[in-house]
Amino acid sequence: MEIPVSRRTLSRRTLLGLAAGVPVSAALTACGSSGPGGGKVGATYWYLSSQPQEGVRARAVKAFNEAHPKTRIKDTTFQNDAYKTKIKTAIGAGQAPTIIYGWGGGTLRTYAEAGQVEDLTSWFGEHSEVKQRVLPTAFGAATVNGKIYAMPCECVQPIILYYNKRLFEQVGVNPPQSWDDIMALVPRFNAKGIAPFALGGQSQWTNMMWLEFLFDRIGGPEVFSAVVEGEKNAWSNPAAITALTKLQELVKANGFIKGFSSITADSNADQALLYTGKAAMMLHGAWSYGIQQAEGGDFVSSGGLGYMNFPPVEGGKGDPSNSFGNPAQYLSISSKASDEEKKVAKEFFANGVLQDAEVKQWIDIGSVPIRLGTEKLLAASKSADFLQLTYNIATKAKAFGQSWDQALSPMAAETLLDNISKLFQLSISPEQFAGNLNAVLGK
Repeated sequence: MEIPVSRRTLSRRTLLGLAAGVPVSAALTACGSSGPGGGKVGATYWYLSSQPQEGVRARAVKAFNEAHPKTRIKDTTFQNDAYKTKIKTAIGAGQAPTIIYGWGGGTLRTYAEAGQVEDLTSWFGEHSEVKQRVLPTAFGAATVNGKIYAMPCECVQPIILYYNKRLFEQVGVNPPQSWDDIMALVPRFNAKGIAPFALGGQSQWTNMMWLEFLFDRIGGPEVFSAVVEGEKNAWSNPAAITALTKLQELVKANGFIKGFSSITADSNADQALLYTGKAAMMLHGAWSYGIQQAEGGDFVSSGGLGYMNFPPVEGGKGDPSNSFGNPAQYLSISSKASDEEKKVAKEFFANGVLQDAEVKQWIDIGSVPIRLGTEKLLAASKSADFLQLTYNIATKAKAFGQSWDQALSPMAAETLLDNISKLFQLSISPEQFAGNLNAVLGK
């Protein structure tokens, strides 16, 4: 889940298998470069566009280039969904950038097992100071078979339930403290012509967040763990069927804005629905706070935005502190890069990632960087309340699950996202959803 990792629609494994020989270089063009004009290109780096996060990334590259004028990094930006297709195609064709931006987990495992990304284990052993400045929990999704294949970077991003305080006051209701409360709020807002929930359903991974929490709150983290471990018929767990059923009950009750299946997350249209007062609530990543702060006028600064962890489901087994999201973002090095390019990339990891200026910028846009020792900076921020909530969710959750489409294999992730769309469109039943997903367990 930034977005997200969140996350998208072509099969990662299929693309890796079919992309060999595809001339992607002509198709992938830069949306911008942060580096100064002088010096040769020492490494290439693709990452996500969308402000304000893009600005922080670009400034980190610019600062590194200014300090290393003879071997600069050339950066290229892409929208979230487009990037996830293009990077896999490029890797499969042997034309990946030197530095590969990602979310770890199942996709990284695929790259690592195919020998497409550099093993960084010994490098971290030789540069223990780099590893020691990062939250230890960030390395789980960077590790495959006991070896580290990525540098954790940027921020921890749990999924947050946001709400428009002004609309709640207007309708005379309180934020939900349970799933029953959510269902009771739906007709109250609909009666006032306000969509209960914003949703960028065309992007699919936004829908997935709902299932992540319902599975957890009803059955606990063990339900999805069984899926990851490939247990037979894991998706047919009674708790999973209950979660899928409850989700469809919310859809049938008109819990989401009309036309949600045609709304994209890349455009931030779902978030605009919240701060413009067209929707009362939204389930989205912690990165959304900074976007709403930047694009929502005085909505955030005037106290219009509320936020909380997802509420419990009555009778459920999951701990209410549990969360899902991105434990960090991740930078890998293409195994196809030259020795000189790899050297520049590692120098960037050591002296360009999570430096003081970048850490401050992440905090300024309402994000919690994964570098250790930032508590005082978080407390002093204008967004201290939100940052403290994010920090507490990330550090106190009894279970913090990685976004499903990043935790799963590429083939399973593609099937998951396709079937989630059908589930939300009410074109398949919970049992059909489970059967379709059981068919790709362990693949």
